Amino acid sequence: MGTRDISIRIKEIETEIGQIKDIRFSVGRLAQETWDEPQGPTPFPSITALRDWDLTLLKRYKPFYLPFCDLCCLCTFGKCDLTGDKKGACGITMPAQQSRIVLLAACIGAATHTSHARELVTHLITEFGEDERLDPGGLNIKVEAPITRLVCGVKPETLGDLEQVLDYAEQQITSLLACTHTGQEGNPLDLESKVFHTGMIDHLSMEVADIAQVSAYHLPKADPDAPLIDIGFGTVDTTKPVILVIGHNVPPAVEIMDYMQENDLVGTIEVTGICCTGIDMTRYSQKAKIIGPISWQIRYVRSGIPDIIVVDEQCIRTDILDEARALQIPVIATSEKNCLGLPNRTGDRSDAIIDDLVSGRTDGAFILNPEMVGEIAVRTAMRMRPKHKKKKGSILSPDEAIEEAKRCTQCRECRRACPNDLHISDAMRAFGRNDPTMLAEIYDACVGCIKCEQACTQDIPIHSLIIIAAGEKLKNEAFRLRAGRGAIQDIEIRQVGGPIVLGEIPGIVAFVGCANYPGGGHELAEMAIEFANRRFIICTSGCAAMTIGMYRDEDGRSPYEIYPGNFEAGGMVNVGSCVSNAHISGAAVKIASIFARRNLRGNYEEIADYVYNRVGAVGVAWGAMSQKAASIAAGFWRLGIPVIVGPHGTKYRRMLLGRSDHDDDWYVNDARTGEQVYVGPVPEHLFIAVETKEEAMVMIAKLSMRPNDTSRGRALKLTHYIDLHRRLLGSMPTDIHRFVRLEADIPITMKEDIVAILKEKDWRETVIPDPTLIQKKEGSS
Repeated sequence: MGTRDISIRIKEIETEIGQIKDIRFSVGRLAQETWDEPQGPTPFPSITALRDWDLTLLKRYKPFYLPFCDLCCLCTFGKCDLTGDKKGACGITMPAQQSRIVLLAACIGAATHTSHARELVTHLITEFGEDERLDPGGLNIKVEAPITRLVCGVKPETLGDLEQVLDYAEQQITSLLACTHTGQEGNPLDLESKVFHTGMIDHLSMEVADIAQVSAYHLPKADPDAPLIDIGFGTVDTTKPVILVIGHNVPPAVEIMDYMQENDLVGTIEVTGICCTGIDMTRYSQKAKIIGPISWQIRYVRSGIPDIIVVDEQCIRTDILDEARALQIPVIATSEKNCLGLPNRTGDRSDAIIDDLVSGRTDGAFILNPEMVGEIAVRTAMRMRPKHKKKKGSILSPDEAIEEAKRCTQCRECRRACPNDLHISDAMRAFGRNDPTMLAEIYDACVGCIKCEQACTQDIPIHSLIIIAAGEKLKNEAFRLRAGRGAIQDIEIRQVGGPIVLGEIPGIVAFVGCANYPGGGHELAEMAIEFANRRFIICTSGCAAMTIGMYRDEDGRSPYEIYPGNFEAGGMVNVGSCVSNAHISGAAVKIASIFARRNLRGNYEEIADYVYNRVGAVGVAWGAMSQKAASIAAGFWRLGIPVIVGPHGTKYRRMLLGRSDHDDDWYVNDARTGEQVYVGPVPEHLFIAVETKEEAMVMIAKLSMRPNDTSRGRALKLTHYIDLHRRLLGSMPTDIHRFVRLEADIPITMKEDIVAILKEKDWRETVIPDPTLIQKKEGSS
């Protein structure tokens, strides 16, 4: 579909009523049809268009509420106590309130990605024109925007075409947010349906953002062999000026690198990044370097390494200016969503701004012109470098840090405040005795929230001491990460579609989300390696992709150096930044479209039903923290893809859990016979939090099972489930009988043990149907 604004101007015209001069009128946007696939039933769906599908899932996966607070404080009727059977002054119940908060969080996440996409597309149209062709994969991709095709029923071909999609996304988010107002939706399940809709919009907006930047900036285009790039403190040459960029919107970072290129400065300045801007700028240039995920912000700033900090939007510490000010590091804010209280200098001369930043007359500047940011950041870093040369390193010397540790009174308030219950006070006591070992070990599990410092009764800069104690680790943090490749090629989908649907490739595991890990990032890498070795397809994105890259085997190699970047069994596929998550859900959608030849266009329910019953995909957001993580997860849920979170995920307030013991919940319609057939609890849950890495790995294997698995595929998946359960949890699973449909499903090497369990459970064979959850509409053929 090509769409254009048709504007007509007539200088002069004579009519029967008189002479009219200089008239203008617009016909709006006309669609030029270039797609012959028939339109499905739900193009540009409203917030209730897919409600029946949502309620079908929610009947099977009932919300389990985990109230983080017993009160509702959202209006002036409150605070209202909702414990027990109490209702709020507006009539709302505790379940409805918890669902409403989930919807609010999802709306925040979706609004963030949609606003990001709008800002990015507007900038790219200004720079390249609305007729700039979309090209996320060259000849390797014909289904170039699967989520957009699925949800909107349109085929975008240019940057200008994406504006219509964003118009729709913005309208939907406005309607969804309105549903959270006092005296609006009060039914928990309808609120949950709206959460699903919000997640779908989020994936739509993420896809728009990434295909726009991939096309315009020529980032890797569905490239399995995207280059390996540097990540970690130890990759930075601190003898050079250092620029730090933080956030998710890459244009300012692109302009920094373009300015360096145009002025022959490449190689003389280090451009480093944290969060998704770091990922995306390394997709643009291999010369850029990633420091780490969101949790690396304080430790990197306090190291004193950056000479200037440039922030854009999302996942930036709101006290970043305070932290930078303490080390006299100037800050440039570049987004209207994150001004940091800095003066707007967009209209000022670059020389004047640079003089003010270097002299310290101002702590920073708010500049909305990305090209201007590129020049000012580079020139300021070069002039700040001599000033910072003598200050490189921590805010404290090692001796001063030990003296600070000695001030610890062992009140243990730091440990109580720590989200991971780290033994900070014990480590502080040891450090005060000149033994940094324990504090250095805490570095590996620290999530950089500095809640310990806020709780400290002695105002000790605990996080700074952790950094100093782990000084040698910082110096050796030098790893390799495969640059974000973007979308999955159509040919890759054709090659793996059959084995995935039949269960012969045991599953797709997507490691996504933030870095709020319960036991350190090494756990995430260990999970990814385990399932890559088991021939699952591993997909990564955002902070999770970075964390997995910051892990070495015995030979010093990162997982991306060991496993191929292809979307294939045993592959380790980094799709890119947060907005690149749409390529993971898009791959599941493309399996239905390319392999199964199901109509994609505006046909969400049928495609979601196919993915749910046939594609063994599981999302793992082990360190989920932000509202964006919530909305990303919700987009997977609506496609029927389960998501596992770590123990902190309970703070999202509710899970979506199935009941394996409720046999009536696990029937599907057999599309061949029209009969209902019991298929067992597959997948058993749609959203679940688990406590440990071991539980997570067992759950991944369990949730990869699907009703459509062949006997060979089910036997393979059961082998992984049973083996992991035995090895990690120390016992045979007690629910094996629920996943064996035919005797042929039983793994040969475990047959004797399993047959004994089946006899004990009075097991009976059933059939493998052509499964669907969609009820045939009355009058349909």
